[in-house]
Amino acid sequence: MTQKFLIILLSFLSVLTVSGQEKKTQQKEKPKEKTTKNTVTRENKEQLKVISSTKVDTTKLKIKNIVQEIDSTQNALIDFNFKLLKKKAHASYYHQKFHGRRTASGKKFDNNAYTAAHKKLPFGTKVKVTNEVNGKFVIVEITDRGPFSKAREIDLTKRAFMEIANNKNSGVVFVTLEVVEEKK
Repeated sequence: MTQKFLIILLSFLSVLTVSGQEKKTQQKEKPKEKTTKNTVTRENKEQLKVISSTKVDTTKLKIKNIVQEIDSTQNALIDFNFKLLKKKAHASYYHQKFHGRRTASGKKFDNNAYTAAHKKLPFGTKVKVTNEVNGKFVIVEITDRGPFSKAREIDLTKRAFMEIANNKNSGVVFVTLEVVEEKK
């Protein structure tokens, strides 16, 4: 979700910089034209109107596409049942030093993937991890054993944790764990 927001922000900024460059080129062309000031300003106003209308239109189109993508991911979740595993569980994330090492399942650990470590769930189990404070969730696959602390229930990859965390400086959040099962 944050990546989509960054894409929107970057595209909007690029449109603004392009329109700013066009304004500068228009200002440089003013002395070259040998017409009255009134006709030059009218032309510039018309061109600015066209530029501003295209900015709004492209932004609206991009936002509509992103909303459709979000709707499609939510519709994909309709095909699954969620079995409650635990509420108010503590979740934390892996340290960067584990990136590239082997997990207990034999897979190579990637801190940018959507995987997790759980003490008892079988490898390959999909788990929906929902932050209880803000309602954000991720679906991760169990690929490792841990965490080796009695206080914590699940260790997420850093990417998965940061997507659901409400405070990026915090290392632990309260989550609800649900096992993902396909509908029959």
